Amino acid sequence: MSQSNRIHRMVLSALLIAIGILIPIISPIKVIIEPMSFTLASHVAIMVAMFVSPFVAVATACGTTLGFLLYGFPLPVVLRALSHIVWAFVGGMYLKKHPDTLNSLGKATIFNVLIALLHAAAEVAIVVPIYFGDPSINFAYMVMGLVGIGTVVHSCVDMVVSIAAWKLLVKNRGIVAVSNVKEVALQFSK
Repeated sequence: MSQSNRIHRMVLSALLIAIGILIPIISPIKVIIEPMSFTLASHVAIMVAMFVSPFVAVATACGTTLGFLLYGFPLPVVLRALSHIVWAFVGGMYLKKHPDTLNSLGKATIFNVLIALLHAAAEVAIVVPIYFGDPSINFAYMVMGLVGIGTVVHSCVDMVVSIAAWKLLVKNRGIVAVSNVKEVALQFSK
């Protein structure tokens, strides 16, 4: 990869980090039920970063985590953001090896569900030590329900938004030149 392409990816990472930090802060659509927070499209920056490369995905996940920490989000939210590194890297690596995934509804759906399950598993794993044994909470409801099932649903919705956004972004030749996913053949309407 040329020096110019590396710089282009670094700039894309910085822009995606900024977007990933801003969405949860300024979004008018937020539902916060500790330890869970649902903000429409809050994962889009990291998911779009996966379409670029594993490095951009990890950099974006790290940057958004730091942003959440500096902005003063509660520790469980910051730690859940930190867990995004896992699924962002795995998703980025998979798309690097299988860049045609978003050209088939079946492949894209399977990818979406598997990333959502990994996303949820990582978030549950990171909050279990915080809430396990706390008699003041309903562990099954909060951790398994809100974090586990809630994350699967939230992740799947955000992936659909991310694919729709990427469908527009791949029209830019500069972005396509530095990205692993070069096209999206999925149709969202007829």
